[in-house]
Formats: sequence, C-alpha cells, structure tokens
Amino acid sequence: MFIFDAHLDLAMNALEWNRDLRLSVSEIRKREQGMTDKPDRGKNTVSLPAMREGNIGLCMGTQIARFVEKGSPLPGWHSQHQAWAQTQGQLAWYKTMEAAGEMVQIKDIAGLENHLELWKSDEPKKPIGYILSLEGADSIVDMSYLEKSYESGLRAIGPAHYGPGIYAHGTDSVGGIGQKGKDLLKKVEELNIILDATHLCDKSFWETMKVYHGPVWASHNNCRKLVDHNRQFSDEQITELINRDAVIGVALDAWMMVPNWVRGISTPKDMNVTLEIAIDNIDHICQLAGNTDHVGIGTDLDGAFGKEQTPWDLDTIADLQKIPNMLTKRGYTRSDIEKIMNQNFINFLRKVWT
Repeated sequence: MFIFDAHLDLAMNALEWNRDLRLSVSEIRKREQGMTDKPDRGKNTVSLPAMREGNIGLCMGTQIARFVEKGSPLPGWHSQHQAWAQTQGQLAWYKTMEAAGEMVQIKDIAGLENHLELWKSDEPKKPIGYILSLEGADSIVDMSYLEKSYESGLRAIGPAHYGPGIYAHGTDSVGGIGQKGKDLLKKVEELNIILDATHLCDKSFWETMKVYHGPVWASHNNCRKLVDHNRQFSDEQITELINRDAVIGVALDAWMMVPNWVRGISTPKDMNVTLEIAIDNIDHICQLAGNTDHVGIGTDLDGAFGKEQTPWDLDTIADLQKIPNMLTKRGYTRSDIEKIMNQNFINFLRKVWT
C-alpha cells in the first residue's frame, strides 16, 4: 500500500549525521560501526532505497534549526541568522537530491497529482516526493524570511520545537505565543501555509487555536491518554484538531509510546514497544473522531534516535507495510486503512491547495 509519512528529518540526517541517504540502511549502519558521537550510530532506519522498498513515495521533509538564548541547556544556534543559514543548507541538500533524480519537491496540486500517478506506474526507480516543512520557526528572522521560504516551497510550519522559542513555547516548556507568535500566525494564514501544531505546549496550543483560522494539522503526535506527558496531545486537544478537520500523524518514538521510558536505559524489547502500540494510538484518535478521517502516519523515524528507540518489530522504515495487516486484524476495512496510510493527508493537501 502507498504510504505518506508526514514527518521525516531527512536533511538533518544527511547534513548533521553525515548520512548518504542514497545508500541502503545496512550500508549506512556498516559505515557507522564504532562511531559514538551520537547515540543512534549504526542504528538508523531510514534511507531513500528503504522508502522505495516500503512504497513510501511521499513525505513531509523537514528543515530544522533551533535558536537558543545564552545559558539554555538545549542545543541550538546562537542567532536566528545562523539558524536560517542552517535551514538553507538543508534546503540545498533537498535540491541536490532533486538534481540527482532521487527526490522531487511537491508544492502544488498539479505536482501532487502528477507524483501520485507516477507512483502508480511501473517506473523502476521513482523519485521520493517531499513537501517542505519547517519544524520550529526560530529561523524565521522576520516575516520577509517566511515569504522567502514560501517561494522556496515551504508548505507547513511548526511554530515551536523543544523549549521556549521565538514565536511559541514548545515541548517541556510553559508559556504563550506573545505578539511575535500572533504576527507569525497571521502571515502563515495569509500565505496559506499549513500550521503544524506538533510540539506546542498546552498554553501555546490553546492561544494559537484562539487566533489562527487557517489549515492546521499535527504531523507527528501521539495521545496523552496512553502516555501522560506534555509532548502528547490530550483528548481535548485532539478533539479540537478533529473539529478543525485536521489530520494527526502517529509517531514511532518509543518514549512517546510507553510510559516510564528512560532514555539510554530502556530498550524496546524490555518495554515491549511494538507497532501494535501505534495502532492503539490510531484507534484512540478514530474513537474520539467517530471515524477514520483524522489520523495518519508521521513516524519521526531517525529524528535523532534509531533502533534503540523504535518498535522492536521495525527494522527499517519499509516495515511500515506491516501496519495495514495489523489494522485489518483490528477490524478496519480496506478503505479505512488507505485513509490512514495515505489518503487523509493527501486529501487534506488537495483541500488546502485547490
């Protein structure tokens, strides 16, 4: 089944982890044997060949660069201008992959429909389609930079990531959006960019919902009902998104899937983290909605973690193809499963871009 993955940090992996994503997952792992600079060395799950193997032909490809104030414990750039430059390097990687025939940028309805038709064909090596997304808006120095980003193909934006940001407060922080956040949201709405509510802390989330009236989704978010942490959305937040015709992508980061995960100590096997837990999150969102129209896949695979922090029954991203059968066993119909695996996010884009 064709799969749309609503959140992959591909450029970050290519430039900051120095991974040649044109290689197979096993080749990348072999090259990283013995490296210890990052906890997921030799444990990656994503590459472009693995995406093709898993029929994951379309994704949201991110740019990401955080700005941090002096004294912040979080890693990040010391100025917004540096953060902007980092995102432009990431954009350059995507463009280089396009020139190599590995990827193609999707930024309008015609490009989307053409790409979907291509992936129905027998073309032997199809380019991976990506829609450009910005995770955390710190790199937007002022609104003219958002206009530049839109011209470069940016079609979705999350105001915050972890901690306090320029425009909103994110995961593990508490605070609102302020005037800068309101100005950003106004421009996002004006440009018809999709607002990604992922990572907004509760206060920033609800303040955003009060003033923002454009298209909104959550690319990679799980349910607080199953794991009680501010990174997840409460039932009230999920219901608010459902009422706004949003789609929520279920993520595969182990600490978001089971309670009491301890980074660097817990293991997927010990904690019994499997893809079935992703189905639990999917099912919870469907029960809240009363239908299958508001949930999809947003794995966040290799988002600064690897096999040490993913479901133990997933070796590479190609194993997403296990999910349809799991949904079938839970009683989901073929049409429902197609919605979850690709159609909900695709139909959202059709509506926003038409």
